[in-house]
Amino acid sequence: MAETSAVSATGLTLPVWVAAAARAAVLVLQGGAAPASVELRIPGEQASRSVPVWAAARLEDGTQALAITVCDPGRGLDLTRGLEIWVRAARTSAPGPGFQVTAGAGVGRHVQDGGLCISGFARELLDLNLTDLLTVESALELEVVLPRGQELALRTSNAAFGVVDGLALIGTQAEVQTSASPDQLEMLLAQLTELASQSGFAGQLTLVIGENGMDLAHQLGLSQQQPVLKAGNWIGPVLVAAAEAGVRELLLLGYHGKLIKLAGGIFHTHHHLADARFEVLAALAVQQGLSTERIRPLLQVASLEQAWEWLASQDAGQARALWMSMAGAVEQRSQGYLQRYGCPAMAIGAALFSRDRQLRWAGPEGLRMLGHAGLSLEPLLGGESGGPSLR
Repeated sequence: MAETSAVSATGLTLPVWVAAAARAAVLVLQGGAAPASVELRIPGEQASRSVPVWAAARLEDGTQALAITVCDPGRGLDLTRGLEIWVRAARTSAPGPGFQVTAGAGVGRHVQDGGLCISGFARELLDLNLTDLLTVESALELEVVLPRGQELALRTSNAAFGVVDGLALIGTQAEVQTSASPDQLEMLLAQLTELASQSGFAGQLTLVIGENGMDLAHQLGLSQQQPVLKAGNWIGPVLVAAAEAGVRELLLLGYHGKLIKLAGGIFHTHHHLADARFEVLAALAVQQGLSTERIRPLLQVASLEQAWEWLASQDAGQARALWMSMAGAVEQRSQGYLQRYGCPAMAIGAALFSRDRQLRWAGPEGLRMLGHAGLSLEPLLGGESGGPSLR
């Protein structure tokens, strides 16, 4: 095992705590004593991390074991704080070595196929920390259970991205990035300064809010054409810093349920601070000339995605025009934000994606920037397939 890191086990993402519980469960299943902590190897890190284990025990028949860890995401607002993670390890009839991860109660599943929602980083983390424990006698089944997962998932946007029944096991690194904390903003500004100082920087940047936007930017090939920076919820300060750093063209790429806040002049998008999505939608609908009979139902649904689906079912063209105007309003209000702070000129384009992570709407500047990148929009109307296409 690599040298153990002195870094505290607080501030770690959910996949790390899952991996710790999984390793503890397998250790106990093989006859070891219940560990108070386990040493975890982290992809890309030389030193291992010591992660505490709350409990671990072999079950009655001896072919199963259960281990529990308790998530500590560190400082900042994070709904996984204090979340118990249970992992049940069981021998199967299949020959080893190997293991299969299944979603137990409270763990998110993809609505399309019911499969476990887990990131590549989380899978790699499990592979890295279980390979040395696997035997040829039999493969293992690892069932992950989050007792409060389904309850907590109601406070996330998981359902908007097609994840149901609980929390997704996603994350791209070991340490939590607190998107609403001042420390996170300082780190972002440092990244931006370093990026703009590079000799090959052409003054173009794609700005995303979270992991879904980052993943889509890679899928579209935007990351191969220009740098992509994840802003978290600090959109306003990052826009100002980008303009001052010499960025000439900035593409805002984000989920429509998040970026609509910018259309209402809200430039810190964390839901704990402000949320006026439906009020902004209603104002945009009035500007577009929608009738009261059309606007009222838009304010009675549970999500912006449902508002889109309902209006598209009533009038596809009207729905598309409203959402395209939303993207245009994001561009206009963002420009106004820069002017308020006397920033250098910077073109801002907005491109919005839907819950299936398909690019659906863009403002005038966003359309121009997407066109330069070889991408165009196709509407999602009446059940047609849509999303970005290469020209």
